[in-house]
Amino acid sequence: MKYTKCNFMMSVLGIIIYVADLIVDIWVSVRFFHEGQYIFGILTFSFMLFGTLVVQCFSYSWFKADLNKAGQEIQHCFLLLHCLQGGVFTRYWFALKKGYHVAFKCNSKTNSFTKEQIDQHKEVIDRVTDLSMLRLFETYLEGCPQLLLQLYIFLEHGQANFSQYAAIMLSCCAISWSTVDFQIALRKSLPDKNLLNGFCPKATYLFYKLFTLLSWMLSVVLLLFVNDKVGLFMLLLLWIVGLIWACKEQTQFCNSKSMEFLYRIVVGFILVFTFFNIKGHNTKCPMSFYYVVRVLTTLGILIGFWVYPLSIFNSDYFVPISITLVLSLLLGIIFLIVYYGVFHPNRSEETKYDETDGRYVQRDCRMKYFLME
Repeated sequence: MKYTKCNFMMSVLGIIIYVADLIVDIWVSVRFFHEGQYIFGILTFSFMLFGTLVVQCFSYSWFKADLNKAGQEIQHCFLLLHCLQGGVFTRYWFALKKGYHVAFKCNSKTNSFTKEQIDQHKEVIDRVTDLSMLRLFETYLEGCPQLLLQLYIFLEHGQANFSQYAAIMLSCCAISWSTVDFQIALRKSLPDKNLLNGFCPKATYLFYKLFTLLSWMLSVVLLLFVNDKVGLFMLLLLWIVGLIWACKEQTQFCNSKSMEFLYRIVVGFILVFTFFNIKGHNTKCPMSFYYVVRVLTTLGILIGFWVYPLSIFNSDYFVPISITLVLSLLLGIIFLIVYYGVFHPNRSEETKYDETDGRYVQRDCRMKYFLME
């Protein structure tokens, strides 16, 4: 468990993407209001506000739990900072301040560390992992709906202004970055997990998530064009199914019942867009079922899109969309198979077992009940 200079630069890049995404969302929302498109403006602002509010709730809850564990009382300024939406920035300040000291001043050139150095590295890694998970929550609660909305507006009008292009690009970057960064940070924080080392495993994992998500986004947008009520009902139904599954699994991620229920709500929301292991069980069967349903649903939407006779569809414009959808779905499934067949770190673990292999391992870490796959 070593926090390196490269890890520090990744943390810096993470906050840059976070701030840029926040600024662009505000910019797009203000532009919609200025142009008189109040519904789009309200939706854009609501997605951003909902995501940040949920993230602040988890951040404050974790601050409180950590201080209670250390026998300290939480200061009122922390509550005020989170009410002012500054919880994530507060965490970044602590993580970067401590991380810079550990990575640039206390990093040993050898593999031998004193107990104090090990504790310092572990403390920074835990802080960075918390931040990675908060960014993951914010990305799927705000970034994915934002991307859906901007794609819908773009396809409806056939053109977009610079702010909308920036929002689409930054949403894609934020989703991709937060997904891969969390997987790397999570494995680094769990001592019995093999690290996601090398460019090929990281790139394969990134493309698997990115392409499967892109194909699903385009599918949902096409369904919204065919019938917006059916599209919204499908998203609501998928969220309810994800929530029921999280409740059935009896997740134990949070200390309080209210925060645990909020966590399960977030789990259901994320499962609408991507799959992850919410409790550390063997995921081969659930993941296979998830993506079989995803493929069948995507193909069904695509077939229904071409069968449904609407004058709004311009074949010259939507043929490339359909081709992109099919290719991204195919590539996503291929990268998924390659990642879990070749690069997944657990495959090289022969002497140890963990939850995904079927045997429970105790970990003194907040992330022990959340294993994204």
